[in-house]
Amino acid sequence: MDSFWSVIFSTDFAFSVLRVTTPILLAALGALISNKAGIVNIGMEGTMLTGALTGVIVSAYTGSAWVGLLGAVMSGILLSAVLAYFTLKIKTHIILGGIAINMFASGGTVFILYMVSGDKGTSTSLQSKVLPNLHIPLLQDIPVLGPILSGHNVLTYISLLAVAGVYYLLKRTPLGLQLRSVGENPQAAQSVGISVVKIQTIALLLSGFFASLGGAFMSMGYLSLFTRDMTAGRGWIAIAAEALGGGSTVGTFVASLIFGATNAMANALQILKIPSELVATFPYAATVIGLLVYAIAETRRKKKKNS
Repeated sequence: MDSFWSVIFSTDFAFSVLRVTTPILLAALGALISNKAGIVNIGMEGTMLTGALTGVIVSAYTGSAWVGLLGAVMSGILLSAVLAYFTLKIKTHIILGGIAINMFASGGTVFILYMVSGDKGTSTSLQSKVLPNLHIPLLQDIPVLGPILSGHNVLTYISLLAVAGVYYLLKRTPLGLQLRSVGENPQAAQSVGISVVKIQTIALLLSGFFASLGGAFMSMGYLSLFTRDMTAGRGWIAIAAEALGGGSTVGTFVASLIFGATNAMANALQILKIPSELVATFPYAATVIGLLVYAIAETRRKKKKNS
């Protein structure tokens, strides 16, 4: 037990929490934007997976991690554009469209990986690049805070800045006002000249942008290669984090940190030689508990509102 607490209350564990939170937070911010526009993007998992593979392939062939990141982002935006076309133009059900994206990505990434590398499991044969870690001057020399906040991958810092960026977007910009207006009352928004389809399309594209950043982190920051289904449910966890956050940017950030801490704890428990089968259930159990708490809170809120 002493060894457990020594692991949990350490700078290494705190550093790991921020690292593990990064892909969840990025995807959760994407889910937040699309939900604000009144459209649920269930395809986060598939978008992350596609971004992860595209980043590896593009960086391997161009020799640049940054070009690989650009390729990952473009793939996420393209996939979201396809989802927007089928759901907003052709009127396919958004849930079914998102599930189709996830299924397509799960099988399609394996097929493309095999076509490119000859391997159905990993991209080890590809000389892909890794995004850099940043050691922040002055901050890295501060006791406790330095080891926790300095030395992270560049996408971790981007995810933290994105929290402020998304907050500003939703609260302080005309686009944010339109996103919220469309999500709250699309008929009223339409009556004042706002194109609901256009705003929801933009929301889906932004959602794909953030999800693909999360996927790129998985294969170009968290690891240095792509593995089959490597997102391992993080897209779904991100959707749960956004729901648990109550539709607010700060709430989504805090919920993502909670899920990230759960994942980090699972990794720490593996080091302590606790059975891996039990440890592997921790993140998903936390997701179920989080959604249960959210459902109870929503039920109470609605009862109070109706009373």
